[in-house]
Amino acid sequence: MNAAGRAQATAAGQAFVAAGLRFDRVIVSGLPRTVETAARVLAETGQAITPEVWEELQELRGGRLSQIPDAELRAAFTGAFDGLVPEHSRFLGGESIGALLDRVHPALARLRADPDWDTVLLVLHGGVNRAILSLALTGQRLFLGGLAQTAGCINALDVGSAPGDWVVRFTNYAPPLPLQQDARHTTMEKLYEQYILSRQAKSGSDPI
Repeated sequence: MNAAGRAQATAAGQAFVAAGLRFDRVIVSGLPRTVETAARVLAETGQAITPEVWEELQELRGGRLSQIPDAELRAAFTGAFDGLVPEHSRFLGGESIGALLDRVHPALARLRADPDWDTVLLVLHGGVNRAILSLALTGQRLFLGGLAQTAGCINALDVGSAPGDWVVRFTNYAPPLPLQQDARHTTMEKLYEQYILSRQAKSGSDPI
């Protein structure tokens, strides 16, 4: 994590403290940034909870960028987060949306079937968060790519015992700048622009 990410994680922890929230469990995907984010949040809440690693909640897995033709690069970067995304759509030429849903939905069902918690903190990733929110909002096997997920954002969901019993309280709350007034591009749009510049520098080609 860079300095901005660390500040976002600390700000999220402070927001939980201000709201009087306490966690029964903490679940991370296992990637280092999720582990560090969870640690920083817990440092603010003052809770000694060992995060559980659920690898099936890791982010969409990309393919080899070098093998993606120039004309398909923009779609490879941003297509998985654009509107109602078909299951065959692949992230950076790698894992499909359908494959993501195949691993995220059973994990959610397993978590919801466990009665021994009231409030759980999930520290995950933008694509995985969209898969969870899409199911909660629609009750269907859909992927709403247009749901913004700013780095370090907080989503709040209430769940009941019935499969369709979800309430999405809010999404994409991003302390310390909740209005996100400087955000004009998505994370993947920024990464696409950075990669294009890198590819151009290596090949000496004109802008795509």
